[in-house]
Amino acid sequence: MASKLFSPLKLRGIEFRNRIFLSPMDMYSSEDGIPSDWHFVHYGTRAVGGAALLIQEATAVAPEGRITLGDLGIWSDKHAEAFKRITAFVKAQGAVPGVQLAHAGRKASVTIAWLGGDRPLTEQEGAWQTLGASPVAFAPSCPVPREMTPEELDEVVSQFATAAKRALVAGYEVVEVHMAHGYLCHQFLSPLSNKRSDEYGGSLINRARLPLRVAEAVRNAWPENLPVFVRLSATDWVEGGWDLPQTLQFAHLLKNIGIDLIDCSTGGLVSDAKIPAGPGFQTPFSAAVRNEVKIPTAAVGCITEPFQAEQIVSTGIADAVLLGREMLRNPYWPLEAARELRADLAWPSQYLRGKK
Repeated sequence: MASKLFSPLKLRGIEFRNRIFLSPMDMYSSEDGIPSDWHFVHYGTRAVGGAALLIQEATAVAPEGRITLGDLGIWSDKHAEAFKRITAFVKAQGAVPGVQLAHAGRKASVTIAWLGGDRPLTEQEGAWQTLGASPVAFAPSCPVPREMTPEELDEVVSQFATAAKRALVAGYEVVEVHMAHGYLCHQFLSPLSNKRSDEYGGSLINRARLPLRVAEAVRNAWPENLPVFVRLSATDWVEGGWDLPQTLQFAHLLKNIGIDLIDCSTGGLVSDAKIPAGPGFQTPFSAAVRNEVKIPTAAVGCITEPFQAEQIVSTGIADAVLLGREMLRNPYWPLEAARELRADLAWPSQYLRGKK
């Protein structure tokens, strides 16, 4: 029986060579948002390794939207130009280059974990004012963000749209809007972090107003023949927070404005959530969104084995799998999985031995 994992997937005008996508993972290795040789090798290696889509780590739409000073950014034409080397190489390997557009909101202005213990920056280290839906801190040790004004929200929508246009110039063929893991759009969605009393707070439709405006602005700025993804945290794992029923309602709204795939993750909004992590622990959320909203989904989280990934896509849990840490451990996971599943996936010509 043919492998579903290694069958093509077409979304709009893009055909992915298989259903294995690289999950966006922050490398914290840029200077002023500009990619380094690390990024070229990191993404290039995984394109050589056989993944169909490489979603570049959270790439800030504005300087204040970075998590750390080492985050990538795309807030200027200089940034767009710097990514062209990476996207060209990824395409040359038969993979699709994608980018995750992001704004960290209240989770911005922190140290790089391996340099400073993942804590808020000090003024001497270059800290900046964090922004959020409401003046509610991520954790007791974190600064209280300043509540954003309606005018600032208009500016954020514009920043996402402009970033999408620059991503196209840079050579990306997929954009993903980051609305998960406690960053700005997620902060508006969840009642735990959104305490506003204006048109952006209160009811679900009000809390969804900014994220929906962002998604629609990106969709309108992006070519009709290219897909737009949205990454959601399907639950906060906290009573009274964002949950699956709200995710399903919001996913319907996203589908209606032309979003092509929901990348189903969870958590990240609060520091003390109890997350029951384990193999495939987030896949039920992907299945629910896919089956109830009738929109393509990607499953992510503790997916490590080829037969596990095959089962996820072949049984309709998701249309694709996103691999993160496993692809850090083994950039050639897709090539090895194809061999294990007896599927066809061509090795790079440079790695083949000619017949004597």
